[in-house]
Amino acid sequence: MPKQKLIFYGIKYFPSKGGTSRVAENLIRNLNILYDISIYCYKHPKAKGNVDGVNAIEFPALPFGSAGVFIYFFITAIHLLFTQKKTAIIHAHKTDCAFFVPLLKIKFKNIIATSHEAPYKRDKWSALGRIYFHLMEWFFIHSGAKLTSISKPLSEYYEEKYNRKVTFIANGIDVRDIYDLKAAEEILAGNQIEEPFIMFSARRIMSTKGLHTMLEALHLLKSTKPIVVCGDIEHAKPYVNSLKQKYKNLKLFFIGFVELPTLMGLLKKAELFIFPSETEGMSIMLLEVTAVGTPIISSDIPENTQVFTNEEMLFFKSKDSVDLKDKIEFSYANKEKMSEYSKKAVLKIKTSYKWTIISEDYIHIYNKPNKR
Repeated sequence: MPKQKLIFYGIKYFPSKGGTSRVAENLIRNLNILYDISIYCYKHPKAKGNVDGVNAIEFPALPFGSAGVFIYFFITAIHLLFTQKKTAIIHAHKTDCAFFVPLLKIKFKNIIATSHEAPYKRDKWSALGRIYFHLMEWFFIHSGAKLTSISKPLSEYYEEKYNRKVTFIANGIDVRDIYDLKAAEEILAGNQIEEPFIMFSARRIMSTKGLHTMLEALHLLKSTKPIVVCGDIEHAKPYVNSLKQKYKNLKLFFIGFVELPTLMGLLKKAELFIFPSETEGMSIMLLEVTAVGTPIISSDIPENTQVFTNEEMLFFKSKDSVDLKDKIEFSYANKEKMSEYSKKAVLKIKTSYKWTIISEDYIHIYNKPNKR
């Protein structure tokens, strides 16, 4: 019997670069046996063979920033309409592609739309950009698709504001050995980092990721440990330059974006990972670090505390560098306690946040009839 056709729409990167694309790729890997999957994505030399049996339908990345992304969503929606069978299941990711869901509903009856965050909370956007994402959120809510969100607080916000049911389905993680320790060691050696280091990582570095809070805490602590910062700085160069200038006293190493196996290798070697983000959907990064077992200090935003308790992770008050300094000191003085937190957190994700579990929730949504 032929497999049901499942199409991922609204994704840009395949292989993933983190965030939404990482969620989609992990979901695809766990659904590939059950469905005939296609994914729309930007051109990439590894896209075609990234996941066995998955059809990558590639389009060039367009310039013009967000306008280019909007055009990409339009072009791929038109391609969907004219080339795919109407019996296909369409899974649209991100609120800004939901603008085209009503267009897709002309042909397709089974459409799921997933919100991964509220982008207007990010500092990278101008006032006009934030207005745009508020508008896209309205289209997402009123698209007529079956709505899901990876964040419980965001699902509750949508239901309270719009009086629309948005099903919360958590992010997950595949707990598997994908460490490239050799590449990690080469990066550390190239930067002459030999002693235990503290690590920060984000897909894109911007102020809402809270790096400034972390560096201020380490400054107050008069830290002499190397600080490895992973992530793309292109969206916030003035912010990054101001941090480099302000915290010259710290041993700061900005190493840019690194691929997942190398990132996991670095995480495994880190003495401490600090996650000071001020706003999230549900962070894949936090789950990935947890899986490695590296001690973590995390901000206490609801999106983080919905996943882990005070018995599973050390939290500090978001945006409070003094409290973070105190928690860093606590972590150094209580290594056994930090190890205990890590073990409990790993058990939590293995029992509640594995993709083999999460994918079942999506299958259930796929099989439900569309309702307004």
